[in-house]
Amino acid sequence: MKARDPIADLRRIAFLLERANEATYRVRAFRSAAKALAGLPATEVAARADNGTLTELAGVGDVTARCVAESLAGEEPVYLRRLVATEGSDLDAEATALRAALKGDCHTHSDWSDGGSPIEEMALAAVELGHEYLVLTDHSPRLTVARGLTADRLRRQLDHVAQVNAALPEGFRILTGIEVDILADGSLDQDDELLARLDVVVGSVHSGLKDDRAKMTRRMLTAVANPHLDILGHVTGRMVSSRPAGVTGPGDRGHRARTRAESDFDADAVFAACAEYGTAVEINSRPERQDPPKRLIRRALEAGCRFAINTDAHAPGQLDWQRFGCERAALCGVPVDSVVNTWSAKQLVAWTHERA
Repeated sequence: MKARDPIADLRRIAFLLERANEATYRVRAFRSAAKALAGLPATEVAARADNGTLTELAGVGDVTARCVAESLAGEEPVYLRRLVATEGSDLDAEATALRAALKGDCHTHSDWSDGGSPIEEMALAAVELGHEYLVLTDHSPRLTVARGLTADRLRRQLDHVAQVNAALPEGFRILTGIEVDILADGSLDQDDELLARLDVVVGSVHSGLKDDRAKMTRRMLTAVANPHLDILGHVTGRMVSSRPAGVTGPGDRGHRARTRAESDFDADAVFAACAEYGTAVEINSRPERQDPPKRLIRRALEAGCRFAINTDAHAPGQLDWQRFGCERAALCGVPVDSVVNTWSAKQLVAWTHERA
């Protein structure tokens, strides 16, 4: 039988583990093995598989070595076959239509902040999923636990993204962005000059989540009125379950298992402001967030808000979590034409720049 590509199989296994929200150490095992083998000639990989010395390589264990051997023998690795056989549940018709209409993801992270993978890997995973664009939104400087980007680091990232875009397949592009902290007074945690340069700005509250109702409402209303803010991210800040898989970057300690109650704010006032200023409300697809809850999605819809169905992905496999956001949006009757990431990259950027 013709040999398969063992590195591609290892990466596919890691992707499916991330998507299934499996433990980080499992994901790391397969990504580390793929990285170790990628630096070797194919002949050496095959020779080591034949003589049983793959596990002598740093980052390759018994399980990953067995997968490599099966791939080189032309067989789909048993580990991969089992993952494929047990993956995901089918979406209903409305959620399927919404997922099919999405052209990109407006909230993602790389290893420049607290993500687990390089920008290039995140982009290529988005290409494989059929996206036309990926908005890179690493954190802003005040979120030190997530290695937030200073103004200088963000400028360097913008230069790097331009280089990566030049090498990506035609018809796909990385859009520049940030997940900027909404500070205690409602201001945004980055220079206005830089925010104006970005394609998409997501703003989220990450601190002071237990502020009283009046203070949190004022804070959010001030942020929503800022012309640089395009999308209001994970609006309640809640956590409903344990830590996600695949977050292997320096900010991993920021994703410990926990639950967290919703922040208290005047949702009707905030959503009315979002509708007035044209700020989209994020439907965050992360399984441990499910934010906003369905009752608030319905209230935002009644207020006339636009939405963005985002993954908040910190690893390549998490980019396929949009299905979860689509399920919740469809249950609440969110129409396709109210979701900004059903637009083309050109339409999306035109919308954000009109607002700035």
